[in-house]
Amino acid sequence: MQRHSLNPSTALLLTVPPILWAGNAVVGRLVRDAVPPMTLNLIRWSIALAILVPLGRAALRDGSGILSNWKRYSLLGLLGVGLYNSLQYLALQTSSPINVTLVASGVPVWMLLVGRLFFNVPVRRRQVMGAVLSIAGVLVVLCRGDLAQLAALRLVAGDLYMILATIAWSFYSWLLMQQKDVPALRADWAAFLLAQVAYGVLWSGVLAGGEWALKDVSITWSWPLLAALLYVAIGPAILAMRCWGAGVQRAGPTLGSFFINLTPLFTALLSSTFLGEAPHLYHALAFAMIVGGIAVSAR
Repeated sequence: MQRHSLNPSTALLLTVPPILWAGNAVVGRLVRDAVPPMTLNLIRWSIALAILVPLGRAALRDGSGILSNWKRYSLLGLLGVGLYNSLQYLALQTSSPINVTLVASGVPVWMLLVGRLFFNVPVRRRQVMGAVLSIAGVLVVLCRGDLAQLAALRLVAGDLYMILATIAWSFYSWLLMQQKDVPALRADWAAFLLAQVAYGVLWSGVLAGGEWALKDVSITWSWPLLAALLYVAIGPAILAMRCWGAGVQRAGPTLGSFFINLTPLFTALLSSTFLGEAPHLYHALAFAMIVGGIAVSAR
């Protein structure tokens, strides 16, 4: 098994996505009344696709593998573009950005489980200990800081959607590690991302179509909404996905997933600034437990 380690450049690559994803959670909450979640995801990735086409045009050439390897890129697009982001925006309809990102901080646990069960990656004892501590931190969020309510725990819809999103992201990250791509495509970050986003937009369109069929969809257009769409298309989509893909290639999915736990910290700061949603004491407790789980697992 390949042993992964961190250096300053890799740490920077893995720190940029949590900052941008924190902004994505806050923006998703801000525009929840202006545009429905599935439609928001479709518009977001359609803009990203338009930006990536000239940057990653190598993916459109003969022999790139984007068509012959369509099952792989369709799956990556479904998990990383279609499901994860749609479920996150759906979660933000009923949960605060802080809660959503704290629940997402349980992704190292899912990364360990998915890696062991589906990709035959061994799990060390300390990783299990860290996973238990991280799960306890997530439970603190889910019961809103009242541990006495654990016996009668009732998850709100947003919490459940975000748990499903983290599972999808875990599969996506492990699939990124598989070397099943044409080397030239893999070496071109924009082309590799374009191959995923092209299929991801199709999946997003299917989900948005279901949303349109089930309810009357309307969009309240405004300059702030346009600015928000540009941000979520460029920052949390293109830049964050680029940095995450490169960071995971260097550090591995398990070690890389620990950096996702920085997202709640940045989200709390941004939520306090833009939404007036000050974090509660149980948020700090949960974050401390999750980070403690990371420290134990990473030793």
